[in-house]
Amino acid sequence: MRLFTDVRPGEGSTAVLMFANVFLILCAYYFVKPLREGWIAISDVSGLSKMEVKAYSSFGQSLLLIPIVAWYGRLAQRLPRASLIGRASLFCMSNMVVFWALQPGIFFEHLPISGIVFYLWVGMFGVFVVAQFWAFAADLYDDGRGRRLLPMIAIGATAGAAGGAWLAERLVESGVVPTKHLLLAALLPLGLSILLTRKVDAREGGGGERPAAAELEEGTPPARSALDLVLRNRFLLAVAGVTLLLNWVNTNGENLLFRVVQEALARDAGQHGFEAASREALEYTRDGTTLFYGDFFFWVNLCALGLQAFVASRLLKYGGVGLILLLLPMISLVSYTAMWIVPVLAVVKLMKIAENATDYSINNTARHVLWLPVPAAMTYRGKPTIDTLVTRIGDGLAAVTALVGVQLLDLATDSYFVFNVFLVLVWLVLSFDVIRKHRELSEEAARR
Repeated sequence: MRLFTDVRPGEGSTAVLMFANVFLILCAYYFVKPLREGWIAISDVSGLSKMEVKAYSSFGQSLLLIPIVAWYGRLAQRLPRASLIGRASLFCMSNMVVFWALQPGIFFEHLPISGIVFYLWVGMFGVFVVAQFWAFAADLYDDGRGRRLLPMIAIGATAGAAGGAWLAERLVESGVVPTKHLLLAALLPLGLSILLTRKVDAREGGGGERPAAAELEEGTPPARSALDLVLRNRFLLAVAGVTLLLNWVNTNGENLLFRVVQEALARDAGQHGFEAASREALEYTRDGTTLFYGDFFFWVNLCALGLQAFVASRLLKYGGVGLILLLLPMISLVSYTAMWIVPVLAVVKLMKIAENATDYSINNTARHVLWLPVPAAMTYRGKPTIDTLVTRIGDGLAAVTALVGVQLLDLATDSYFVFNVFLVLVWLVLSFDVIRKHRELSEEAARR
């Protein structure tokens, strides 16, 4: 384990269990994520392009997350951390069974807007189960141990994502598990992750029957809701701003990649002689999209795995939180400048792999290390709120970008890349503010 970070005697067993836990969570997610892209690709809405359908669905996630975040915050004030995580995960697993039954070709030929509803759910599921794991990790470790061990544990996340994407693609291509049964296959790793959470909680003995978000610091007035807590705290508000811009930029890029892929598949379907909107064309588009994104996610996560294993902990050790927090916006600035100059599929795909791989590794580590000096009561309520609601608000702003760009301004592809460059510059400015506030918070925690 010391190949990846500084691990001291007595820390290894729990770290391995946490590594395995997040590996299973991300593996389950990447069984589901490629299916999401294929299902939304055949969910047409009259008068809207495929890119618009995808973008507006992302906006819908932010609206649905408002009551979900409020519900989760109330549970965190009543349930111990292991029970909180277990019940939320079981609820997600029950949803998987429902969506498996609603897929085209199971019990129904093709339910209207079912792909859009599934897209909304997957977007919430992906950020929610991951956010609650990292809230658990931040509660488990203090600042010193967390800075050393979280980068190593995060290798499990990138390995699970890469392994899940690779395995999903192999299972579909070999015919062992048809595309429509990937949801059922995802139940196994997610169920095992619940058992590992309980194991770690019992080993560390810090949870007990105390509610996960039992109380805030003395002298802190109670927040009406988790969102109110974020808006009132200067550090949480700064983190929320960076998170919003990160996802606005990234989702703009994802929507443009999706647009290019759909145009290429439409051309290929025509060359095969399939009529537009025919059953054959829809199946070709769904399967082609699923396979493309399975390959895309594999390369993203393979690169992320290398960065997480051998770069993240060393950058954090020698450069601190500031360096790893600034790395992604710098790479995004270079990537979208390159896409603007050469807006072709090969360049867009390559640059998105570079951006996403850095996001899933170096920046992922930065986002989780930021929470180590934050009190547990704020972490269990603030982190899921920022990592879910604020993340999807960023996606929603990307939907507004698509609406204005397509319906009102009829922008060319390179114009979107120019806009993203502007957003990245604002993101960089806010990142410096987060670094300053985090330094103050760490010094305050050390004094306490």
